[in-house]
Amino acid sequence: MSKKSKKDSYDDSWMYILLLTTITILAYSLSTYTFKIAGVSLTYSIFLLPVLYLIANYITKKYYCEKTILAIVISSISIVIFTLIMNFAMGKSTSISIFTGSFCALVVSHLVNLLIYRFLNSNTEAPFLLVLLNYMFALVTFYAFYTLIYLNMIILDNYWLGYFITLVIQTIMCIGLAYLDKKIKLGRE
Repeated sequence: MSKKSKKDSYDDSWMYILLLTTITILAYSLSTYTFKIAGVSLTYSIFLLPVLYLIANYITKKYYCEKTILAIVISSISIVIFTLIMNFAMGKSTSISIFTGSFCALVVSHLVNLLIYRFLNSNTEAPFLLVLLNYMFALVTFYAFYTLIYLNMIILDNYWLGYFITLVIQTIMCIGLAYLDKKIKLGRE
């Protein structure tokens, strides 16, 4: 009997789904910690939000849309479960308004990112500038939904200054992430 080289095939997409879930929980946790730039308080989670979209785009490139949608669902539900567990552990009361803004903003922005990213990969060569704009549009969508649902207002003293400072910081991050995204090959190797 001849020996055939047999390559074991396994589905390692769960590693990336769990990575997305972990970073989602970390970003949600860091949203309560702030630092100041130009007199405006910004959360530390602004540094992790672009990374969430990079991981989701990586899952889309390697494992296609079905796994990405599964990752979005799991990571979004993880925010709800994490909030419930932490509030119970700390003895705080739980209200639906605590996590509604983050949950809705995350789901909608991920789905917008997925839709545009899938279109770019299917119908174009996904140029660097369009990938960068996709990241930025997903972030703008996140902040729009988060502001409207969670904060329920957009007229605050320093809101717009903080909004634009956040987008500038994340644009700088997204330039590097879009470059990294372009280096990822389509499909499994």
